[in-house]
Amino acid sequence: GEKKVEVIKAVRSITGLGLKDAKALVDGAPSTIKEGIPKGEADEYAKQLEEAGAKVELK
Repeated sequence: GEKKVEVIKAVRSITGLGLKDAKALVDGAPSTIKEGIPKGEADEYAKQLEEAGAKVELK
């Protein structure tokens, strides 16, 4: 739905991926978006994804 489009936009913004790759990540959820980043950065990305409508789990 519309939330999926927003989530794909957020994934593209965070990862720098193209539309096709970002859509594949979202379609294949649960997916790892970023690894080995500082907690503050992870929290910011999580906030962006949640605002777009995604469910986020930080590990």
